[in-house]
Amino acid sequence: MDQILVRGGRPLNGQIEISGAKNACLTLMPAALLTEEPLELTNAPRLADIEMMTKILVSLGAAVQLSEQGRRITIEAKNFEQTLAHYDLVRKMRASILVLGPILARMGEATVSLPGGCAIGARPVDLHLKGLEAMGAELELKGGYVHAKTNGRLKAAVIEFPFVSVGATENLMMAATLGKGTTVLKNAAREPEIVDLARCLRKMGAEIEGEGTDFIEIEGVDALKGTSHKVIADRIELGTFMLAPAITGGEVELIGGKRRLVSSLIDKLEEADIAVEDTENGLKVRRKNGHIEALELTTEPYPGFPTDLQAQMMALLSIAKGTSKIHEKIFENRFMHAPELMRMGADIEVQGGTAIVRGVEKLRGAPVMATDLRASVGLVLAGLAAEGETQVSRVYHLDRGYENLEAKLAACGADIERVKE
Repeated sequence: MDQILVRGGRPLNGQIEISGAKNACLTLMPAALLTEEPLELTNAPRLADIEMMTKILVSLGAAVQLSEQGRRITIEAKNFEQTLAHYDLVRKMRASILVLGPILARMGEATVSLPGGCAIGARPVDLHLKGLEAMGAELELKGGYVHAKTNGRLKAAVIEFPFVSVGATENLMMAATLGKGTTVLKNAAREPEIVDLARCLRKMGAEIEGEGTDFIEIEGVDALKGTSHKVIADRIELGTFMLAPAITGGEVELIGGKRRLVSSLIDKLEEADIAVEDTENGLKVRRKNGHIEALELTTEPYPGFPTDLQAQMMALLSIAKGTSKIHEKIFENRFMHAPELMRMGADIEVQGGTAIVRGVEKLRGAPVMATDLRASVGLVLAGLAAEGETQVSRVYHLDRGYENLEAKLAACGADIERVKE
């Protein structure tokens, strides 16, 4: 099993190119199941999760071709006849539940294993299932699988989510494109990945309005067509690499970064005395006065502060001046990185859904273990700022969400390498 070794204390300077968005691509790929024609995705990231979704689509009978070193993915589900998504594949990634809506909408039946993924909370799929039931699907949970079928096409429904769910919004959007009548999603997710999905579906012939707001309307059509679509930049990777020069010092330009993708993070960085400047090619980040100010933040659905940047921000605040508070409102079990940061000398106290972070002068390198995708990169960031060597274990989590992490950081002066345990 691999480890990442980080020898900290070096300011970062240079440029980092931001990859295509993992979460957007993982949603766009199942959309190919809605049509017999090819769907081509460009600017795709090369990640373990993308490989896993590829395996799931192939197991369903889709043909998948990769080109341009994996950055272009062409998916053709013309001969798509399999409606069973097996446990052995689906259990490894929560996003795999997104095949349920497209399979059911096109084929009239689907059997999909309940998904797995990072151990950061329950993240139930209840909202996906209740939405499909409202659209006329008959569902049965048996043996760890969702068995779904319809009598003809899915029907229109008005679905109001009791709380914002990105995955349920995506799944029901895709399912409704081939439904009969106009489906309305209230309290829908507003993330950029939702907007990107809607734009792609519209190119495929779907009739969708309201993406980017909490009220989305989908008028069902008889069939969708193929298209080519460029995946948006990954806002979580962007935010992560923006935090790298903030925690180490130096100045880094993020190529392809857009302020609108990470506006809530920028607000907090500026509050922490970190400068973010728009450039011709992206965003440039540096400390304003050589130090980091403490702050308080709450994770919220978009456009609020992303839960997927909480671990990385905790690493930054662990060396801030003063006491910070982080309120986690999205997942109930997402402070598992706190004890690992404490092994590096961080002063953190967790009280339920709140972490109190008292800034220390320096972190110290130590052996630490990643518990999930974002926690793993938070520990890498902490290692960049720490004295001595930090050994980050279980970095297979990291490979699910970050492309060429070590190379991108090393190009800016980080002393980082991947080794076998």
